[in-house]
Amino acid sequence: MENKDIKVYQGFRMMYDLHTHTIFSHGKGTIRDNVLAALERGLNKIAISDHGPGHLTYGIKKSAVPEMREEIEQLKKEFPQIDICLSVEANIINRGSCLDVSPDEFLQYDFVIGGYHYGVLNGYCISNYLENHKKKKSMTDSRSVKKLRSKNTEMTVKAIYENDLKILTHPGDKGPFDILEIAKACDERGTLMEISTWHAHLTVEEIKTAALTGVGFIISSDAHHPSRVGDFEGGLDRAMEAGLDLSRIVNIERV
Repeated sequence: MENKDIKVYQGFRMMYDLHTHTIFSHGKGTIRDNVLAALERGLNKIAISDHGPGHLTYGIKKSAVPEMREEIEQLKKEFPQIDICLSVEANIINRGSCLDVSPDEFLQYDFVIGGYHYGVLNGYCISNYLENHKKKKSMTDSRSVKKLRSKNTEMTVKAIYENDLKILTHPGDKGPFDILEIAKACDERGTLMEISTWHAHLTVEEIKTAALTGVGFIISSDAHHPSRVGDFEGGLDRAMEAGLDLSRIVNIERV
């Protein structure tokens, strides 16, 4: 299959996209659809990383994971020119090891990524939702916001330290978080911080903050439709505006 739509932007291209969704959770396309889209855009690697099973609306069914693995193994034979991985976007929660994917379940995946979402139990979801949707926000943090930021940050840092997470997805999204403390944990554990092109996070200011540590970055499409697989332009724009050394973004290269 020939590359038809290789994306080059600001002199860079995306080499791989490790955060894409399919009909197994919240996406609109099949695994094959995402793989074909990745091939058309000249990617050399793609991961199928549907929502973790703890999401009450969009979580994958645990029983579907073997089916997903089987389909991916078949697609690997059909398209040997691209590396196709099975991942899962685990949900960060405040129980156990702070993920809705257990350590034993990690073995089913090539790697695990994780992020904070609404729609899960034991994740301060109501408090974060209400805070994020206030019509007016004060310029200074209230005591309740500071407390929520502390709880969110503690939960996230524990998830990073107690699990082998390849990527922390859209850090800072859906609630108050201490990005510097989270970046320190990601740096120490070798977890990449995602600059999402679907969510607004990491924001320009958050990139600047995280960059004070030695953490690595990755741009992801978080594609919920095959047409968005390989999208990286918005993330690159934010990184450039933040003055980030672009060599710290592991999945882009200058062309």
